[in-house]
Amino acid sequence: MSAHGFEMPGAATASPEARAVSAAQAVHPVLGALQMALAGVNKAIVILASLALIAASVILSYSVVVRFVFHAPTYWQDEAAVFLLVGATFMTAAWVQGRRGHVAIEALTALLSPRVNAARLILVDFASFLFCAFFSWKSFTLLHEAWEDGHISSSTWGPPMWIPYSLMSIGMTLLTVQIALQLACALAGGRKS
Repeated sequence: MSAHGFEMPGAATASPEARAVSAAQAVHPVLGALQMALAGVNKAIVILASLALIAASVILSYSVVVRFVFHAPTYWQDEAAVFLLVGATFMTAAWVQGRRGHVAIEALTALLSPRVNAARLILVDFASFLFCAFFSWKSFTLLHEAWEDGHISSSTWGPPMWIPYSLMSIGMTLLTVQIALQLACALAGGRKS
């Protein structure tokens, strides 16, 4: 069985979210409810992030046309697109993790026994949880500092920096929660999500 679930029977019929929710429910009903709630939040975020990516592409296309055709300077377009892309990237990280879609090294899976591989996966999830929890905490300290001190970007447009820091903080917190749920499921009833 792959960590991504591509070789699991029925992988084509059930969505990764549905498999994660049912696996979490099999381990413990509370974990299943939490996984279901997070899957719903992640699904809404993916829709909004898709709209943000479309908006970023429209803004950048507009910027190119305005610069090339009208030879007019653009002040806000690049930074607005970067804010949208940063938001889409951080906010969808938990959705990607819920599908086990982050980069993984599968070469070790075939070389290790199932028991050792399960322990390796738990250790990797634990290390990822610690890193993401630290990153979330630091993101919130940056957000607090930007809010309290009124930090703005150094561009001519000068939008407040709490906007990207808030997206980064929320996205990393959701990722941390997603990893914590997956780790709790693995520790409570074996690796099923």
